[in-house]
Amino acid sequence: MHILDWTMVCAYFLLMIGIGWWSHRRVNSVGDFFTAGGRMPWWLAGISHHMSGYSAVLFVAYAGVAYADGITVYLWGFASIGIGVGIGSWLFAARWNRLRSKLGVASPLEYLAQRYNVPTQQALAWSGGLLKIFDIAAKWYAVATLLNAFAGVPYVWGIMITGAVTLIYCTAGGLWADALTDFGQFIIQGVAALVMIVVILSKLGGFSGLWTMWGQLPPSHLSPTTSRFTATLLLVYVLVKTLEYNGGMWNLAQRYMAAPNTRQAIKGARLSSALYLLWPLVLMFPMFAAPLLVPGLKDPNTSYAVMTMTFLPPGLIGLVLAGIFSHTMAMVSSDANAISSVITRDMLPVMWRRARAFTDAQGLLAARITTVVFVVLTMLVATQAPALGGVLAIVVSWVAALMGPISVPLLLGMLPWFRRCGPRAALTSWAGGLLAYALVYYVLNGTQAAVVATPILVSLALYLGLGLLASERRDSVDEMIETINQGDPSEAELEAAARSKVASV
Repeated sequence: MHILDWTMVCAYFLLMIGIGWWSHRRVNSVGDFFTAGGRMPWWLAGISHHMSGYSAVLFVAYAGVAYADGITVYLWGFASIGIGVGIGSWLFAARWNRLRSKLGVASPLEYLAQRYNVPTQQALAWSGGLLKIFDIAAKWYAVATLLNAFAGVPYVWGIMITGAVTLIYCTAGGLWADALTDFGQFIIQGVAALVMIVVILSKLGGFSGLWTMWGQLPPSHLSPTTSRFTATLLLVYVLVKTLEYNGGMWNLAQRYMAAPNTRQAIKGARLSSALYLLWPLVLMFPMFAAPLLVPGLKDPNTSYAVMTMTFLPPGLIGLVLAGIFSHTMAMVSSDANAISSVITRDMLPVMWRRARAFTDAQGLLAARITTVVFVVLTMLVATQAPALGGVLAIVVSWVAALMGPISVPLLLGMLPWFRRCGPRAALTSWAGGLLAYALVYYVLNGTQAAVVATPILVSLALYLGLGLLASERRDSVDEMIETINQGDPSEAELEAAARSKVASV
């Protein structure tokens, strides 16, 4: 890389740190650190939700699938998320927001102690936290892979550099820093993506390459499914992503909680849904064109890096690399904040009696300490990513498959149709899904579709079945569910109430 490229990357890192320290002034309480005090505007919540949902894995593992198989990666990797978040804007966004505004919840798992019981809350907290360690480790390794390809930076140093910068701003500014850096990263990423498209189109013969390119690719690259990524897998992914991206990934629930009211939470969800359906096509166009421009690569995962280094002039390479960084740093910082909220609000008070009486200042300090510990731990695990099966194996096989058993009781517990499902159903569905994954993945060596589908389908069957056959309905749970499902007053009703109040005065 040229000195201009390093200048761009360093300027990007300094900008992220600056935003983090500026956000530090807006964090005065645990609520500010974890839910932005409920003051995040819908457009910022929507962009932050989108940016926090995918990482540099897109430019490594997913780029490799696009190089080898074509458009199927967009359908199961991103269109499924767009559809799932669209469903969530109707089912979950408003309910997450009411958990904060009406029940004072600051952690995505905080309500589970009342909805089910403390053992259920702890089981989901510990299993989800451990899963996230490996998930984020895969993201660090993906960034390190790109730094190695671009500049020959050793993997360990790549992990340490990006991890340290992310740690500084997310620890200083909490969710505000996450969201504001997400917005800045979205702008940088957008400029970098457009630069890359212009360069790639010039190599394809001009603007007409947008449509003429497809006829030059192998016909299989235009197929929505392959022998590995089947139609069944695509359908299952819609179900998995609906749960995962509407709260199963705890950091994304925080974006709904941080909005000022339910209307803005819903608008933010719809903006994120639209971005997931459209923006990945912009990012992935160069990946689809890669077989024509850099044929014969031994490692398809390096295709995006090879094109960037081959076709872009000095300075622009650094810009694209900064755009790639933005994905992982956005996801990891928001994940770290969510995990910190679960540890501080849900796990510490159970393990340590003194934590139950923390003052706001002590709770804020505990939040920052747990954020540091969690991020450092993920960085250590990232150095072992190859021994764990590689990036795609962790992200697709582990996270997608195991997210279902954790998400089913967490998400469905908010819906009134499942009020008969209690702690027995929640714990059984969680344990049954994990056992099903272990059986299919490690014993039966199942296909990709079976590995992803079996755990969530088993969890759903157990959760619904026990709710129907062995009801655990309680009055206190009914009251809580009614609270978070009660619709907000319309604007006309609010205006009428205000006029009535003025008239009475």
